[in-house]
Amino acid sequence: MIVVPLKEGENIEKALKKFKRKFEKTGVVKELRSRQAFIKPSVVKRKKNERAAYVLQLQIAEE
Repeated sequence: MIVVPLKEGENIEKALKKFKRKFEKTGVVKELRSRQAFIKPSVVKRKKNERAAYVLQLQIAEE
């Protein structure tokens, strides 16, 4: 359960923004979307390797 403590006289929009930020960090929506369709383990592994290669390429280019 997400708890957003409110300060005295705090704007409701600010509190809602805090709630949305905390909710996004939990990753519930991301997990829900990933569970809607089955992805084969081989595809997950391939994408993971491609992302690792891309990040490595960015790190090398930065140096």
